[in-house]
Amino acid sequence: MRTNFMTLKPLLLLGGILMSLSSGCTSLGIMVGDIPAIPANRVPAQLLGRARNDMIEVSISRLRQQPPKIYEIGPDDILGIYIETVLGKADEPPPVSFPEKGDQAPALGYPIPVREDGSIALPLVDPINVEGLTLSQATDSIRKAYTIDKKILPAGKDRIIVTLIKKRQKRVLVIREESGNNSGNSTIAGSSKRGFGKNIDLDIYENDLLHALNETGGLPGLDVKNEIFILRGNSLDGIERDRLLAQLKNNKQPCQCEPNAPIDPSVTVIPLRFYADNIPTFTEKDIILETGDVVYIASREREVFYTGGQLRGGEIPLPRDYDLDVIAAVSLAGGSITSGSSGISQIGGSGGGRNGGAFGPSRLIVLRKTCDGGQLAMYVDLNQALIDPSLRILVQPGDTLILRYTACEEVFNTALSIVNFNFLFNGLSGSGLR
Repeated sequence: MRTNFMTLKPLLLLGGILMSLSSGCTSLGIMVGDIPAIPANRVPAQLLGRARNDMIEVSISRLRQQPPKIYEIGPDDILGIYIETVLGKADEPPPVSFPEKGDQAPALGYPIPVREDGSIALPLVDPINVEGLTLSQATDSIRKAYTIDKKILPAGKDRIIVTLIKKRQKRVLVIREESGNNSGNSTIAGSSKRGFGKNIDLDIYENDLLHALNETGGLPGLDVKNEIFILRGNSLDGIERDRLLAQLKNNKQPCQCEPNAPIDPSVTVIPLRFYADNIPTFTEKDIILETGDVVYIASREREVFYTGGQLRGGEIPLPRDYDLDVIAAVSLAGGSITSGSSGISQIGGSGGGRNGGAFGPSRLIVLRKTCDGGQLAMYVDLNQALIDPSLRILVQPGDTLILRYTACEEVFNTALSIVNFNFLFNGLSGSGLR
């Protein structure tokens, strides 16, 4: 049986190409074409970003204040006061008030508000200062005013009751930029974002950040930042704050990163996660809320990375509390990474295999923005990254991942397509001649 030379010709051609490139594929594999890039293992560690897996969650107990053991009276409290023959008749029982919340006992007496200066106004006596006193101490002050100072009631025959009808409250505004879909797999970040704002009234000693979060849905979700901003109502000057941030941006020096948060004193930043070498220093005073304060939970819509080249183009959100390396990012973007017999990754999905060849693209270029407004191009060989975990650099917000074929992969796929075409052509020709 004679061998058809036309059939062997493409095989000989392919063999020659493979033999000529077998010693040079490694060097060709590190060529990055028209984008000058630095191999990932040569990039300084400070430019690679820190691992989010190393962060520690802040203790929830730090988000609430420690209430006093005994309640202390203050302005805007409403007291229940009964003074026999002065506020109430001797033959009538004192009125009873049932609180709106179940964590407070019923109160006896007529409602008397504590005024802004901390005093209460009662019949026949001068205003009595009760600010900072306990209910027992306030009872003694009222008894002194009626039995000693004015001698209206005989000593030993006075019947005075002081209880708490309603605690004073602090009104704060909570704004949460959370979305209805936390799947994190959408290619359009923030597509389901919604704004949520609510005015809430917090009882005194519960006017802290943890109670404000609990009243509006609990701790922040995965689609918002790991920090909370508290805008102080007593010193809030939005125009001055915007002017300060604009000045910082205009005076920014090369390689100087922008501030992570506003630095004016009217804004308090409470981080929810931190690195071990940067323990948050906020105190209990920082998480106590006053009337007019604004609690702001910002969206993470800017914490995304972009894909292109052989990957499906898109904008993909980054996880909030764990790391995403380049291998996982390529898979998330629609690529399928396997280890072939040739040692070259085969990447499929909707974006891979543009030329329909046997070898998928393995040359990944990561474009990362720098603090001075420029960009750094890093090169990752996905074949080597499958073997060497140190090459699996972490994806950072704003990164652009471009997947391309190496020179070897282009040549191999072209050669194989030629062979496949010739076999198909010869098969069709042979069947037609018969």
